[in-house]
Amino acid sequence: MSAAKNANLCWGQRYMWLKYHRLPPGERHDTHIVLRLAIPHDVTVANCRAAINYLTRRHESLRTTYHLDPGPEPRQQVHPPAALPILLATTERDGTPAPAEIVERLGATAFRLDADWPIRACVITTGGVPKQIVLVLNHLAVDAWTVREIKRELTVQCAGFSSRRPAALEPVRNQPSDLARHESSAEATAVAARSLAYWGEEIARLPADPFAARRTPDREPVARSATLTSPSLLDAVRRIAATDQVWPSLVHVTAYTAMMAAYTGLGTVAHLSFSGNREPGPYAGVMTCMFAPMLVTVDCHDDPTFAQLLRRVAERFELARTHSSVPYDEVVELVSREGSRRGRPVRLGSEVNFIKQRSSEARARRTTFTWKPVPTAWAYEEMDTYFRIDEWRDAVVVGFHARSSVMGAGDMERFLRGYETVLLAGADIRISDVTRLADFSTPAPHSTPVRDRTSENAPEAEEALAEVVRQVNGLSEVDLSDSYTLAGGRALRIPRVLALLAAHGWAGASVHHLAGPQPLRALARKLTPEITPEAVIESPRHVLTQP
Repeated sequence: MSAAKNANLCWGQRYMWLKYHRLPPGERHDTHIVLRLAIPHDVTVANCRAAINYLTRRHESLRTTYHLDPGPEPRQQVHPPAALPILLATTERDGTPAPAEIVERLGATAFRLDADWPIRACVITTGGVPKQIVLVLNHLAVDAWTVREIKRELTVQCAGFSSRRPAALEPVRNQPSDLARHESSAEATAVAARSLAYWGEEIARLPADPFAARRTPDREPVARSATLTSPSLLDAVRRIAATDQVWPSLVHVTAYTAMMAAYTGLGTVAHLSFSGNREPGPYAGVMTCMFAPMLVTVDCHDDPTFAQLLRRVAERFELARTHSSVPYDEVVELVSREGSRRGRPVRLGSEVNFIKQRSSEARARRTTFTWKPVPTAWAYEEMDTYFRIDEWRDAVVVGFHARSSVMGAGDMERFLRGYETVLLAGADIRISDVTRLADFSTPAPHSTPVRDRTSENAPEAEEALAEVVRQVNGLSEVDLSDSYTLAGGRALRIPRVLALLAAHGWAGASVHHLAGPQPLRALARKLTPEITPEAVIESPRHVLTQP
């Protein structure tokens, strides 16, 4: 088994690294994944411990920590195999914390990236007999594919213990450190260069703000969340997918594109979808986080029918997927440079995510619309909307987050209900029909933007920011009239910049600020003297209320 060793972050980990550091400490549990596994009969607590420890022994990603130092780039450090602490939770009322309480604590406590392995384990027992294994996993170490593999391996091991037959697991051929080494090769660098060129061309064609006609800078912005649960969409989408020979996910993306074209009035609709980046090859089975966003742009200028739009979405989705294997921090730098060229931030639209939940059931007989709790963690990510489609066993559940600056409560409900209408309407419905049926509200006149709070310590803040950016990025000098990226700063090093600023007593900047096109001098005016670690990332001004 591997001894301690170091490696660069893999490309997929880089996306999650920046996402993690965009969140304040109290919200970083939003990057956790909770996995539950029912235990078969005749498996003991000792068997559960053995299965979990064998899992961490096999897969280096589960015994890896992540470090800002030493060196300019963040690093992952693999630790030698060791026994993982495993909590026991009993369903009996014996004075110990209940299983739900223990699992909640495990899931809500942020991982210390530089000290904690990215896995926590709990075994729930009744009368001393294990009933369930619960794992809490850090998203830096796993993605959806990895989680399925972890569940499969634990299931095979537990079945072996139950049947008293040795479990046969295939050998682990490559680890994340092998993938990281491959991604630094000439072959992978050439692939990344082609992908970045594609991203650059697509970004250059985008409007700076897809919600320009709708955006109203609010003095007290609100983050809202709602869901629409529809049993009828399950069969409807599958029928369309079978007829047009596409994946059901693409049918959903087409409906989203039609609704967003109707709402924004744009002839080109862009969004970020997600790619697993597990193409056939020697590294397809590496157990780590490999997924990342990909930019999908679709032309809607000629008022296409749903059938025509579906074909375009399928083509554009496949084109984006072939250019999705890229270090996402370099995409962030591309967007920053394009924003500097235009003199304003460039927004990549919104995120759209499709997830199969075959084990979940809605048990709904009709369509239901529900307001959900405020998405407090999402509110820090600086996206305008987030659209998630969950395909459950008996229904489709569509979740929608939106900022009030781009969409009010009424339009959110009209968007979700219109989304269902589009998918049930048939292949001939056009975007102009969608616009008429959705009946979105008239865009409100723009209000006066709220001025950013600025520091009264500008000279000292400028000096501190320039020195930290220079030091972290190994620069001879820093021009404060440039953005962080134009000055030579690398996006992957932004968390280290923020950490050093905090160590010198400065707060108020964020990953979002440094990744944008603002000159460093303007960013320095956001800095304020602060000594509490929690203040490293400035909290956006959100009124956490729902309609």
